[in-house]
Amino acid sequence: MARYRGPVVKLMRREGLNLFLKNSHTLHKEKSSLEKRKYPPGLPPKKKGKITEYGAQLREKQKVKRAYGVLEKQFRRYFEEASHTPGIPGENLLQFLERRLDNVLYRMGFAVTRRQARNFVAHRHILVNGHRVDICSYRVNVGDKIEIREKFQKSAFIEENIKLAQAINRTASWVSVDYSKFSGEVLSLPTREHIDIPVKEQVIVELYSK
Repeated sequence: MARYRGPVVKLMRREGLNLFLKNSHTLHKEKSSLEKRKYPPGLPPKKKGKITEYGAQLREKQKVKRAYGVLEKQFRRYFEEASHTPGIPGENLLQFLERRLDNVLYRMGFAVTRRQARNFVAHRHILVNGHRVDICSYRVNVGDKIEIREKFQKSAFIEENIKLAQAINRTASWVSVDYSKFSGEVLSLPTREHIDIPVKEQVIVELYSK
């Protein structure tokens, strides 16, 4: 399972945006870092250059890739599929990313970050429709039931995550969750209105369409 293993705060500084790549216990540190160092990591440029059209397109793509934890090869596959699916390619792309199992766990509140959700899935703690699934990119459908394995329900991670999710009421509207049963269900497919990442998806389409 290929994934980025480096410092995630550096990624957020590069995009100038809190992508919620770290858990709530270090959220205040993320904000502090982003507020104090409002510039990309690395040596500051001698001269601030003008952002080109390609540069703007690249930044939008990187923003989405890093938010969902997807690398270039897999991201391009998502785009190719989105381009051949009826509808608007940019919105199709975002919907495919939202329907990833790791993202659904995050949206339900069982994980505080998508990275943590990936670990839960990879370690086979998640059931989909009663079957164990260990593929983070597994794409959910309407009516799918997501459950936490019984042996993992007493984990301190799950207990803390549920308390946090209930406190801030952060569950996505296109899923339903029953925390007492450690389960949730996909009520509908996510639409563009459900995507809370400030991204211009059409710019990404233009980048790959060249």
